[in-house]
Amino acid sequence: MGFFDRLSRLVRANANAAVSGLEDPAKILDQSVADMQSDLVKLRQAVAMAIASQKRLRNQAEQAETQSKTWYERAELALKKGEEDLAREALSRRKTFQETATSLNAQIQAQDGQVETLKKSLVALEGKIAQAKTKKDMLKARAEAAKAQQQLQSAVGNLGTNSAMAAFERMEDKVEQMEATGQAAAELAGADLESQFAALESGDDVDDELAALRQQLKGGPEAVALPAAESQPAVQPVKVEQVDADLEELKRSIDKL
Repeated sequence: MGFFDRLSRLVRANANAAVSGLEDPAKILDQSVADMQSDLVKLRQAVAMAIASQKRLRNQAEQAETQSKTWYERAELALKKGEEDLAREALSRRKTFQETATSLNAQIQAQDGQVETLKKSLVALEGKIAQAKTKKDMLKARAEAAKAQQQLQSAVGNLGTNSAMAAFERMEDKVEQMEATGQAAAELAGADLESQFAALESGDDVDDELAALRQQLKGGPEAVALPAAESQPAVQPVKVEQVDADLEELKRSIDKL
């Protein structure tokens, strides 16, 4: 394959691709129907001309036949009058008109077939155009639907890389993060408050125990008296001798270890 052949094929391929890319289905459909309508007008004109020509030939054939009859009658008249030469001339004219009529009738028969073919073609084209007009609106609607579907798919495909959508999703994540941080801070603040109140509530018990211990140490050998209950007798003070005895017993047990 030569270089120029390859180059020519490449140019044609690129040109076809460019033209295909520029084609709008709706416009092409309208133009196609318009072209068919133009062809229909031309075909109707051709059929009309054929019919007119056929009528003209038929009129000429009828006139030739009429003239043939007229010259035959004149030949009869001349022969009756004894004008044999005149009768011969009349018959010669009759023959000419007969031949003309025969030729015209042959043309009429041939043209009858052509006119019938043209009429059938005209009817077929009219049917195709009517069908094309019906399909045109449907195809245009389908083309618009397909174009809308392509645009939708393209928009959906570009959502992931679209800067506006990416910014929107980023702000959504940020708001969720801020909400989570606020909830965590609220939980921590609540826990700290609970611990402070728990410390305050437990502080009274510790203070009471500390005060009791101080009172016991200040009282020396005397024991701290517990609060008396209504249903129980008052607790008697503990004697020092009893405590000393317990202390000595504890020391001896420790020495044995």
